[in-house]
Amino acid sequence: MSQLYVDNIKGRTGGAIGAPSGVNATGVVTATTFKGTSGEFTGNVSIGGTLTYEDVNNVDSVGIITARGGIRIGTGGTVGPVGSGIVTYFGDGSNLTGVVSGIEVKSSGSSVGTSLTALNFSGATVSTGSAGITTVTIAAAGIATNAYSGGLVTLDLSKDEHKVTATGITTLTVTGGTEGDTHIVRVINSGITTVGFSTYFLFPSGSTPSLPTASGAFSQISFQVNRVGAAGTQLFATAALNFS
Repeated sequence: MSQLYVDNIKGRTGGAIGAPSGVNATGVVTATTFKGTSGEFTGNVSIGGTLTYEDVNNVDSVGIITARGGIRIGTGGTVGPVGSGIVTYFGDGSNLTGVVSGIEVKSSGSSVGTSLTALNFSGATVSTGSAGITTVTIAAAGIATNAYSGGLVTLDLSKDEHKVTATGITTLTVTGGTEGDTHIVRVINSGITTVGFSTYFLFPSGSTPSLPTASGAFSQISFQVNRVGAAGTQLFATAALNFS
């Protein structure tokens, strides 16, 4: 027999079915090609080849659906919850909703865009290591060394680190600054030197340190900006003297 045409067939073990050609008494259908308007099966259905069903609106499965070749979604199609499974979408993604298409980047707290797909680390060193890990090395903002020598030295507090080569009588003062910022000053004597401080510098117990005067002596002054402005700049300072 090459084909079997039926309008409706129900097969159960021991069920009573009429005996059209190709159907035995236990409900087993044997045919090269099977065509019908509907079918109902209470047991497993095994298909050795490819099952093709055009214009399917719903696939209702109590168990798990395994799609070896991916799930294809046409224009306007949707994908319901899939738990911890994976759904592969073929196409440009224009019909998907709830998908993050970019990231938001902020500069000093203000957004510069929410649809960015690339980051440009200007001035940074970018290197790719093993296992696909990319390392970005960025110098901390504001950290730089200002170098000064002798006399009245005005430290620019837009920078965080300062180097002073002190000669003769040297007095340290500051300009600018932001409350809470911390700074480090390296003082290196060149010749016999006397180092003093402006009234902006406040030391513990009001005791201004006496820096070494010998040529080649090294000292370090660390301070945090307590306030700036019309009320007067205040720097909470400590000193580490005569490194050797």
